[in-house]
Amino acid sequence: MAEGMERTDLERKVRRTIVREGMIEPGERVLVACSGGADSVALLHLLLGLRRQIQFEVAVAHFHHGLRKAADDDADFVRALAGRWGVPFILGRRKVASYARRRGLNLEEAGRILRYEFLRRAAKRAGAEKIATGHTLDDQAETVLLRLFRGTGPRGLGGVAPSTKDGIIRPLLGIRRAEIEAYLRRLKIPYRTDETNRDRRFLRNRVRRELIPFLERRFEPGIVAKLGRLADIVRDEEGLLEAALAWRTGRLVRKEGAGVRLDAVRLAGLSAGPARRAVRAFLTALQGDLRRISFDDVERIRTMKSGRAVPLPGGYGVAREGQWISRTTGRPAKPAARRKFEYLWDGRTEFVIPETGGRFAGRWIRGSAMKAAPFDDSRRCFLAADRLVFPLVVRNRREGDLYRPIGAPGRKKLKEIFRAKGVPRPDRDRRAVFQSGADIIWVEGLPVAETFKIGPDARRVFRIEKKSDGQ
Repeated sequence: MAEGMERTDLERKVRRTIVREGMIEPGERVLVACSGGADSVALLHLLLGLRRQIQFEVAVAHFHHGLRKAADDDADFVRALAGRWGVPFILGRRKVASYARRRGLNLEEAGRILRYEFLRRAAKRAGAEKIATGHTLDDQAETVLLRLFRGTGPRGLGGVAPSTKDGIIRPLLGIRRAEIEAYLRRLKIPYRTDETNRDRRFLRNRVRRELIPFLERRFEPGIVAKLGRLADIVRDEEGLLEAALAWRTGRLVRKEGAGVRLDAVRLAGLSAGPARRAVRAFLTALQGDLRRISFDDVERIRTMKSGRAVPLPGGYGVAREGQWISRTTGRPAKPAARRKFEYLWDGRTEFVIPETGGRFAGRWIRGSAMKAAPFDDSRRCFLAADRLVFPLVVRNRREGDLYRPIGAPGRKKLKEIFRAKGVPRPDRDRRAVFQSGADIIWVEGLPVAETFKIGPDARRVFRIEKKSDGQ
């Protein structure tokens, strides 16, 4: 039983974190989100060992994403673990992939939304005041780097907080993943391994398994701890700055019944920094958070002229009429932009893009067999195989992408090519962009790149063919 386990350095660290951050009060019940993986199993075991010291109760919840063959086994494992350790168990189940397709989300975001919706319902059912998740210091470092790549501001560099106003707590946020795994090995506590965590097509996995080890080895052995410290510092200072400017930005946002309005005239009188904060406060009041809101969205609202409208992710938009900016009601909002995706493809196996449902197959062909090749820019392309570097990168478009299709005099911005071709805006972010090394070699629906076209002396040709579009 966890109650009688020997005191460990890890337990003492976690207890200090809980006390320092005021995460759990005596008499509360904590719902532990447990996937069955090392971090969440360790979290559950540690909290069980601390519950008598701090005087709280524990329940456990598991969310079944419906994505992996092993998901049923994971749920059974956590159920058995809860039974063995004598704590209440709650199971939730949703088809994340279907939800992602309906909402135009990637699988990670769709899973996060549904998981937290379930956890809040489960906490209410269990009578729990707090929900504990197994985020570690490694998760924090990865999050900071990923947000940096996406061009985040100070709020994003703050990473994930140790606790939130709505009762989420992260007692392991200061602990390295390796320390957690060593703890489980020493106590011979079993846990499940999610094979998708090794799939390097996902950017987070490449950051975890390639970038951070490289930085530790070649630049700074303590990079993970230092990124965690950066997040702490930025989060604290961002909070001070937010509080200092709240009196200026808050008075621009006016709530009227169920609606919210932003004073565009006063907004124009602010410098860029406070004005952006006012726009973010307005959007938070509209949708509850800033997820899927980009820097460009904020800038378009900040500089909006009267009579103009801005579509936003989530299927709605905002419009300015005279002095006020408010949510649009009279016209349908433009479809939400697709979230970014990026994968590696070896060209040998059939490849599916989960975010769009697009399915692609590759094939090597002898150059001599190309005379009767059925060219079709919309669904297939033929490339000079000897110039390609595998694995290929498969992604959607990025700001600043340059591309030179066959016959074009030079490179142009991809967005300008899409505009000239009449590609509808909602479709542009769904088009797969194939990249070899630093070069774009084909964009779904456009001619192949000039520098990768096949010539009369081509010995080997690589064909990419789209099998389905997920519609």
